[in-house]
Amino acid sequence: DANRKISHIYIRRETMATSAATFMMRRTAAVAARQSVFAGRKVGTIHTGAVRFASTYYTPAHEYCKVEGKVTTCGITDFAQAQLGDIVFVDLPEVGDEFEKGDSFGSVESVKAASDVYAPVSGTVVEINEVLSDEPGVVNTSAEGEGWFVKIEMSEEGELDDLMGEEDYKAHCEAEAH
Repeated sequence: DANRKISHIYIRRETMATSAATFMMRRTAAVAARQSVFAGRKVGTIHTGAVRFASTYYTPAHEYCKVEGKVTTCGITDFAQAQLGDIVFVDLPEVGDEFEKGDSFGSVESVKAASDVYAPVSGTVVEINEVLSDEPGVVNTSAEGEGWFVKIEMSEEGELDDLMGEEDYKAHCEAEAH
């Protein structure tokens, strides 16, 4: 019984050490993601095996995707909603619909214009923001928060490499504004 207790303590200490090491690895990777510069652009994610840390990416057409694991939350950016004005209607796909990167998955209409919304990545829609059917103005008040459009389970994570990080997107918006 004493040997079993000692063995249990050893295993528990080893597990705690592994958990601490995993925590430190993730913490170090997160710090590196915020501070690293690679080929002149900000690195938004660090790949560690099957784990992809949460990051936000942007398209030149002003869609965003917030990545958590293999699921990405997509919508239009704050810049896009500001350009459109008061949003009065959002058309969304069905859960289970599949899209290729760049396909139109819905549209948004405002008092100024109507615009298609394009999939920033390929994959399957796993959830839609049903609030937007009754309250499309949520996009105006919280475009990159409560005003998200769809959640897509990515089929090709490598497609994220073609999208812009936060700093590049900010520069893109500044260039478009002038």
